[in-house]
Amino acid sequence: MNQLWPQELERFHAELEAVNLGPLWASIAAFNSVEPKAKPIPYLWKRALIEQKLEKAKRLLEVGIGSAERRAVFLINPGMKDLQPYGWGGATQTLYAAVQVVNPGEHAPPHRHTSAALRFVMKGQGAFGIVDGERIPFEPGDYLVTPDGSWHEHMNEGNEPVVWMDCLDTPFVMAMNVSFTEFYPDRQQPVRVPIDYSARRYAGGMVRPVSDRKPRRIALARYTWQRTCQALDGLSEFDPDPVEGFAVEYINPSTGRDADGRIGAWMQKLPPRFRGRAHRHVHTCVYYVHRGRGYTVMNGVRFDWEEGDFFALPAWTWHEHVNLSDAEDAYLFSTNDLPLMEAFDFERQEDYTEHDGHQPITGVFTPLMPEP
Repeated sequence: MNQLWPQELERFHAELEAVNLGPLWASIAAFNSVEPKAKPIPYLWKRALIEQKLEKAKRLLEVGIGSAERRAVFLINPGMKDLQPYGWGGATQTLYAAVQVVNPGEHAPPHRHTSAALRFVMKGQGAFGIVDGERIPFEPGDYLVTPDGSWHEHMNEGNEPVVWMDCLDTPFVMAMNVSFTEFYPDRQQPVRVPIDYSARRYAGGMVRPVSDRKPRRIALARYTWQRTCQALDGLSEFDPDPVEGFAVEYINPSTGRDADGRIGAWMQKLPPRFRGRAHRHVHTCVYYVHRGRGYTVMNGVRFDWEEGDFFALPAWTWHEHVNLSDAEDAYLFSTNDLPLMEAFDFERQEDYTEHDGHQPITGVFTPLMPEP
């Protein structure tokens, strides 16, 4: 068979492109990569920078009026910036994360959407949400779920701003082109059950109401910081996991699966001077530093963090966590797309076996800092 000369082959490729066709022989390596090639990059956002921009947003926007339905600053991974004009460049390729603030007296009106959502309360007292007719208090350290299709709104009846982390699977939903949003016809949903109803139903911890033998989409809407601490303290009576320290995941007590369906969430405690071993996995994570000071090495680069910082872990990235304190525990809250990876049987993990499980540090990340 005659072979085309390189110049002729290049002209043929251009000929195919002109009629919206493509040459598999020239593209097969891109279609079948040897291992995942993450579009997002490891990245860290400093608390001081986010707070500075939120303060400016508070001066410029009033929630519930005009276009300011929500006042939130979201994290854009530099590797995802080409998607930003469409409004869904995420912290990872599947996860959107933001920091939202509601001032005293403000009301973020009710809506619902295809994206699953969750919240981790960072600071402030006096706010609450209503999710499908249940009024749920917001306390620092609480984890709150809003599964896809749930009516939800936020109000602050206290005397100080309340700030929390939002995480949604919006980039995944937009990539699948399945996004729908609805706005509640009234200014506020009616409250249909007693305040904090689901948390009170599960006051016994690891026992469940017999009616919940049939799975419920929202069996438990609020996971209190007190309960989470109790679970971590119980684990701390034993040796820490060599990779994660002491870690728990938030689950739906009526199913045993992830609390928010398509988005997973963990809280982990790194004891003083903990130095975790490195590994990598297909699922991606967004971390919020709830307490403490330390660093995470991602693909050989050291990312120093402290309370209030966020950092993104892309797919198939070597990583290990270190607590720098000699006396204080560090707490990392994280969200992940592990439920999605497991649903499609994509998940894979690998341990780092060289250098006693620790990566050589080849660089130190320099974060963007607030303007003077």
